[in-house]
Amino acid sequence: MTLRPLLVTTVCALAALTSACDGDNSVRISSTRGENNDAKGVLKVVDALQCPQTMGSLTRKGSAQAGGTVCTYVGRKGAEVSLHLIPLDGEDPAEVLEAFETRLSGLLPAAVAQLKAAADAEKARVQADAAQAAADTAAVAADAAAGAADRAAASADRATVRAPGVMIDANGDDATVRLPGMHIETRGDQASVRIGGFHIDANDSDGSARVRGSSDGGDSVSVNARNDAAEIRTSGGGDATRASWILTDNRDQESGWRLVGYEARGPVGGPLVVATVRSKDTNRGRAFEDAKDLVTLNVGE
Repeated sequence: MTLRPLLVTTVCALAALTSACDGDNSVRISSTRGENNDAKGVLKVVDALQCPQTMGSLTRKGSAQAGGTVCTYVGRKGAEVSLHLIPLDGEDPAEVLEAFETRLSGLLPAAVAQLKAAADAEKARVQADAAQAAADTAAVAADAAAGAADRAAASADRATVRAPGVMIDANGDDATVRLPGMHIETRGDQASVRIGGFHIDANDSDGSARVRGSSDGGDSVSVNARNDAAEIRTSGGGDATRASWILTDNRDQESGWRLVGYEARGPVGGPLVVATVRSKDTNRGRAFEDAKDLVTLNVGE
């Protein structure tokens, strides 16, 4: 039995989330827990932004604007970072951040369209699978009648392994692997992986991958990817706001941007400190990390 490319890619996608896969194109995501269950401390209430002249690869443009609530920076290869202090005034933090996403997403319309098409295709697939399940049930009797002959013909392509805590069944391109804390299913071009609280679905036929997961502390990760586009979202557990969002598109854009996103944190009730990032390089590089450092400087981790 061999590990098919889809399976290897899918497992590496999850490993990348925990920084276990090295390489220039790997995605590393980290999030922190809310102040009620995190040793890093309570997020600060901010009255005005701290905007140093430089932060890593970033250099501030001019002075703080709008009464100390907005600062802008430039970075390598034309990256742009804006730091915002946003009072909530009773608004839901999710609604405030959604407005940032809407504005930033407008810079990568092709990526938005592609990911929406992937989501629509996934819904259609689920509906088709439900319809197919009914047909499969009707075909069970016929399959059972032919089972003996099929097993004899397929025995050369089939492998089975049983050991304490281990179960592996492989039959051609299909495989089932169960290990402690891990469950892998591959069926043709599709793969499903469950590791701990994470669930990954990948499909080679349309180049899509979906990752969903959460930790015991309530931190969550969501990844949607299809061919050239990807959307990555993380949030921290607890009542405080700790969130990040990234949208990427590897294709050339008229605007030149290939990555947009934000890092946002704030205590319960606000205000939020939000660093938005626009980059012409899909590799997050230093711009996003330096934007996170600006947020940390102002509000804490």
